[in-house]
Amino acid sequence: MMASLNEIKTRIASTKKTSQITNAMQMVSASKLTKTEAYSAKFQLYASRVREILTHLTASELTELANSGRELGGINYHSMLLHRPVKKTGYIVITSDGGLVGGYNSSILKQTMTMLEDDHDSADEYVLLAIGGTGADFFKARGVKLAYELRNLSDQPSFDEVRKIVSMTTSMYENQVFDELYVCYNHHVNSLSSQFRVEKMLPISDLDPSEAQTYREEYLFEPSKEAILDQLLPQYAESLIYGAIVDAKTAEHAAGMTAMKTATDNASAIIDDLTISYNRARQAAITQEITEIVGGASALE
Repeated sequence: MMASLNEIKTRIASTKKTSQITNAMQMVSASKLTKTEAYSAKFQLYASRVREILTHLTASELTELANSGRELGGINYHSMLLHRPVKKTGYIVITSDGGLVGGYNSSILKQTMTMLEDDHDSADEYVLLAIGGTGADFFKARGVKLAYELRNLSDQPSFDEVRKIVSMTTSMYENQVFDELYVCYNHHVNSLSSQFRVEKMLPISDLDPSEAQTYREEYLFEPSKEAILDQLLPQYAESLIYGAIVDAKTAEHAAGMTAMKTATDNASAIIDDLTISYNRARQAAITQEITEIVGGASALE
């Protein structure tokens, strides 16, 4: 019985140490989540403002493009705004670099594979780019060739960290390596939940010329509107991709916090059960000792 008591005590001590670790990791993830949420909110303000400016500047061109489908004003609007026949599709799949994030990665990878199998007859019809080591390793293990992979992003990735993959992606689109681009990731809903999303990034399709009527700003162009748009359109496409990366990182921190909270709660429940078992075993041992003492005393009478 003493061996059993010692074993239970050891398990309680071990579980308490695990609980302390998971609780600390939960607090770290919560801190990261708070910072990333604040950064994401600020970036969304920037992206929204750029979108307003682009919508205002391209309103007349977008309207004419819808009817003509030709180049206007010296800018190759085909490269960013026009839909062309889709021969190959590009996908950026965003996962985490490590584990301890619950079902965050499995949700993305499972639904992405299902989408690829449903929408394409062969691997020749799409190009994959992976952000995060988990996704990259997953596709490599299945013999899927990656056009590019990016690992070890910081907790709050700056644009400089992802500049290469973002710029390369827009260049691949302009060079017709693929004819449309989607980003597959988990969208951050709140600290307890996320939602799998497949968002179309290229060609740019979220500029509505009818919204331009609500923007009353007047602009002075230097050197010209055409030159400005020639720079602004690719930057906007890059900002959409970067925004998805920041959103995915926020969802990752939320998933890590939730996973560690669940682990801490489970550890507490195990400790409670072990404590009850320990008390029962100790009570049984004391009862047995008393019985043996009483029995010994009775034998001496």
